[in-house]
Order: sequence, then C-alpha cells, then structure tokens
Amino acid sequence: MTGVSATPAFRVERATPASRATAIGGVLLFVAMASLPAWGPAGTMKLLVEFLTLLALAQMWNLLAGYGGLVSIGQQAFVGLGAYAVLISVDRLVLHPVLALAVVAVAALLVASLTSIFAFRLSGGYFAIGTWVIAEVFRIFVANTRELGAGTGVTIQTLVAMPAPERQALVYWLALALGFGSVAAAALIMRSRLGLALRALRDSEPAALSLGVNVFRAKRAIYLVASVGAALAGAVIYLQLLRIQPNAAFGVDWTVKMIFIALIGGLGRIEGPIIGAVVFFVLQQALADYGSLYLVLIGAVAVGITLLAPRGLWGLFTARFPVALFGVQRRLAVAGPGEGPPRARGVVSE
Repeated sequence: MTGVSATPAFRVERATPASRATAIGGVLLFVAMASLPAWGPAGTMKLLVEFLTLLALAQMWNLLAGYGGLVSIGQQAFVGLGAYAVLISVDRLVLHPVLALAVVAVAALLVASLTSIFAFRLSGGYFAIGTWVIAEVFRIFVANTRELGAGTGVTIQTLVAMPAPERQALVYWLALALGFGSVAAAALIMRSRLGLALRALRDSEPAALSLGVNVFRAKRAIYLVASVGAALAGAVIYLQLLRIQPNAAFGVDWTVKMIFIALIGGLGRIEGPIIGAVVFFVLQQALADYGSLYLVLIGAVAVGITLLAPRGLWGLFTARFPVALFGVQRRLAVAGPGEGPPRARGVVSE
C-alpha cells in the first residue's frame, strides 16, 4: 500500500530573518569599524575603546548573572588581574600585546579556577559578598607588592615607548575584536548544550536538577568564561590608559558599571547589554560636565528603568515587537503532508 504519510515533519530551528540580517550587518559593521584607524581621529578611537570594553564587561556579567544566576559584585578582581597580567607580559616578559592577551586569558582561567573553589561554597547574597572579598584580597595584595608599584601604581613602559598612532590603532583593534567577540561568544554559548543548561537554571534550578542538568558544572563553566572575559577587557582598558593603580584597577566601580548596563538593557538577553552599553555611554558623555550630579542622574535613570521596565529596555521593546536578533532561541517547525518545508510554529526554548 502506498501513499503520503499523514504524520507531520518536525524540525528545531534557530535562525530567523532578523538573526540572519543581524549576522550580515554585524560583519559589515565590524569591517567598517576596523578601517577607522586609516581615516578616523584618535579621539573617536579612544571613545570606541571605552565603549567596546564596557560592552564586553557587561556581556560577561550578563552571562554570569542573567543566565547563570550568579550575582557577583567582585568581577573587578579580574579587571585588575588582567591589567597587571598584561603589564607583566608586556614589560617583564617582553611579549607583543596580542600574545600578552593569551597569557592574560590563561592566568585568569587559573585564578578563576582556584577562587571558584572558595566562592562556590557560598550561595545567594553570601556568594555576592564573597566575590567582593576576593577582589579586596587581590587589591590589598597588589597594593603591598613593591614589584608591582605598590599603592602608587605603575606605568606600562613598553607601550609608552611605542609611537602613539601605532599604539592607538593596536589597542583599538584589540578592543574591537573583544567587543564583537564577546557578543559572538555569548551567542555561541547560548546555542550550545551549556546554553541549554543555563536557560534551564534561569527558569528553575530544581526543575533543571530533575532533568539531569549538572548545576555545579554549568555555573562553574560560566564563571570561568565570565572571569576570562573580564580579565581580557581589563587588559585592553589599561593598554589604553597605560598607568595602572590598584585602587582603580580593582575598584568596585567596574562591577557597578557592568550591573547598570546589564540591568537597563535587559538581563538574560544578548541584546540587553548592547542596548544598555549604548544608553550608558550616551548618558556618560552627555552628563560628564555635571560633576557629582552625574552619579545622581545615572542612578535616577537606573531606578526609573528598573521600576518602569523590570525586564530592561530590550524586554520592553520585545513585549511590543517580538523579535530576536540572535539565533539562540529554538523554534519548533512543523510541516504537514504536502505542505512543503517545515514552518516555525512556536518557541521551544529561549
């Protein structure tokens, strides 16, 4: 007996027209921005380095807290670690800054692996305070180490001797790779099995456990990724600033900025830190001349957005216009007999 089966075909899809357009637009934007040192002013490159490194920091904190549920207020530990690791790599080991970043990544991975042994014995608010204590231990240790400049700080001499245009272009390209790379890394992680585990944890940790998710392994993996990302951002930041001082490098202001950007943009969405970084950077530039009032205004904006849009600006936007710029959501595509290719009928997982 022959005939067409009445059983519909199913397929899980990630890509959408919006995500395909985002990928193409992202590549074109990256290429255009990469050419900036050939024609753009140094001041613009400096501003973009600041923006791109803040974007990377916020993406890493969003992975940590927005997806992993690990609210850390001590990520400045790895910003400072990246700064001093790049100093040692460039000045003491005489490595090229690009190779120095590889050393920074390895150092951050090792330190994060060790600190996670202590931090993961805590949970909730205790975890948050514990990460801050770890950052303070790092700061105090560096501030009392004469070889690292102690409390007065130290200058990255190798880069000071480099011609300014060459140095500015190099740091800009590193920041560009870091900023775009952080977004791409977040998208790849959320498309992986680790991403599925993190989304399950975000929705319900007990339910994730009942489904066989290794909660400790998933949280530790994202902690390591976020720590390495923060260290790389810290390295690039201080390759531009050149002067490293422990109270600044290990200052809690770095984590405050990460939290602010992630919250106003929208936690648990890759788009959130991008929107948040743009808003924060515009506010920072617009209010820079207001002195201490700048902090009050920034705080008022954060409180207002949190009250009016608990899911952040991107969450507020998608509530009215459901669109996904990154192909990380799984949609069930169904095709009935003779209906042609499968059609997306719903979201399986966000």
